[in-house]
Amino acid sequence: MNLKPESLATTNYLPVAWEYREVIEEQIAKKTSGKINFFCREEGICDAAGTIVEMKEIQGEGVFIFLDKGSRIRIDRIITLFGKPGAAYDEYDAYGLACLDCTGGYDKEELKGYSI
Repeated sequence: MNLKPESLATTNYLPVAWEYREVIEEQIAKKTSGKINFFCREEGICDAAGTIVEMKEIQGEGVFIFLDKGSRIRIDRIITLFGKPGAAYDEYDAYGLACLDCTGGYDKEELKGYSI
């Protein structure tokens, strides 16, 4: 998948709607185990599996979930959490729909000189 650099950037934490935090808190209380897909710098999209043991804010970095297997995931980069849409799902979905717009998935700068 061809991801834009801003999707992979992890420097700026984006505020997350309270609904996503509530879902995470419910999963912690239920001790749900499963798979989490999220944006990461290394491969673009990563996944981790396990049980969420804690959600904690780290000053200057953002809010993270910690899994029982030692993984740390920033909640604003979660695409799916145990099969349900996460805070970054709309951003991920936009890439899938990019071919449906009038530019065919290209940036307008890449199409300069062509009529669209």
